[in-house]
Amino acid sequence: MKTISVLEDFSEFPALRHCNISDESGEKFYHNVLNKAFKEAYEKNEKLTVNLDATAGYASSFLDEAFGNLVYDFTLEIVKPKIEIISEQEPHWKDMILNQTFPQWEARRKNKQQPKVTANHEAWYRLINNELKLEIWEQPAAV
Repeated sequence: MKTISVLEDFSEFPALRHCNISDESGEKFYHNVLNKAFKEAYEKNEKLTVNLDATAGYASSFLDEAFGNLVYDFTLEIVKPKIEIISEQEPHWKDMILNQTFPQWEARRKNKQQPKVTANHEAWYRLINNELKLEIWEQPAAV
């Protein structure tokens, strides 16, 4: 089982949804940490544990963006059984991710509503027809 921690692998101060409005955004966490960690767990047929505890706190938009993108790129059917979210300090975050973010982003995926990208990111993984593909799937919208 692979484990990542927002505190140890990203920041003590997770911020808002997008890179264009905050430095330590959910978008950045997804692209810099979560996407690759989930891909590695998926390839090894392991569960990925994500520890949300011990940070300075979260905006719901940070968590929605990070975990929503995960569902968008890998599907709810793949993500839900392969992820364990630890949130002992604030268990409502785990409930929000599992019961709101996951189904909302699965609907977005099925409706082909692309996630918003606000910064240039290196290529990231997406599961297409049960095959992992590494590409730059979206570019930031021109302002």
